[in-house]
Amino acid sequence: MARLHTSKRGKSSSKRPVKRIPPEWLQRTPEWIEEKIVELARKGVPPSQIGIMLRDQYGVPFVRFILKKRITKVLKEHDLLPDIPEDLENLIRKAINLRKHLEVHKKDYHSKRGLQITESKIYRLVKYYKSVGRLPPTWRYKPKEAHLLLR
Repeated sequence: MARLHTSKRGKSSSKRPVKRIPPEWLQRTPEWIEEKIVELARKGVPPSQIGIMLRDQYGVPFVRFILKKRITKVLKEHDLLPDIPEDLENLIRKAINLRKHLEVHKKDYHSKRGLQITESKIYRLVKYYKSVGRLPPTWRYKPKEAHLLLR
């Protein structure tokens, strides 16, 4: 399948493990893993980084196979889920940085196109998160006030 804003098709990547059960060699219990997720989230680590830290520092291969739920679901159970989803927040940061760049370099047409693409991705994600219930139905992305949305 082709990508959204280019005519390229992308590269094949690594595959998930076939077995959806925890490996026998894993020494950590599901309770320990859940406590570690909550502890890292309280320190302010975003969910994607929590998974990477668990994999690299603690040898937990794939949290979802062990806990039978995703990291964001664990954070939601403990009321630690951020107001704005992480992928949307990263896109908003990118749009803010592009706007700052375009204030200085007004004739940078490549960056103008990049800003258009980024903001269309933001609008699509907002629409999705509203339909899923992750964002309230009245939530809106306003480009001029985007810096107020972030911490």
